Amino acid sequence: MNPVNLAGEPSGTARTENTPAAANIPTLRRRLAAMVYEGVLLFGVVMIAGFVYSVLTQQRHALAGRHGMQAFMFVVLGVYFSWFWARGRQTVAMKTWQLHLQTASGEDVSQTRAAARYLLSWLWFLPALLVAELAGWHSSRDVSGALIVGVLAYAGLSWWMPQRQFLHDRLCGTRLVHLPRAARSR
Repeated sequence: MNPVNLAGEPSGTARTENTPAAANIPTLRRRLAAMVYEGVLLFGVVMIAGFVYSVLTQQRHALAGRHGMQAFMFVVLGVYFSWFWARGRQTVAMKTWQLHLQTASGEDVSQTRAAARYLLSWLWFLPALLVAELAGWHSSRDVSGALIVGVLAYAGLSWWMPQRQFLHDRLCGTRLVHLPRAARSR
């Protein structure tokens, strides 16, 4: 059995910059807090995008053309996340919570990988929405309950993933790391 050093690697193993120490793996609480803050910030993005869509399409009623609006919002959010992840490795909420997105090998994320991560991140919601649809649940209370249970179950999956990353990160070869401001300045 090899002795383990303070960083958690077997002694004699050099820790590279691409291998995060256990201290650099963000806690589930930090990642969920960043997600909630991201939701608050996205409210403004969605409001502006909704206004632009309704003006461009002359939409007079919220339910008229709602599928077009949903598709437009899906694209707007995809552009928002992909652009931030590929350009600066973090959104505004991620910057606040000191989270960085990188590939599994520690490199910058490409535009294609960022778009794939956006698409796969819908795994947070799609299984719960599918269960609600198949069960015939249409009230907002039932759908909201399914979403809450689904999101908590998805977050809980991170306990069984390597480095406690989320399933969508594992599938597209990315990971979140916690880099405090002091560590970035070095």
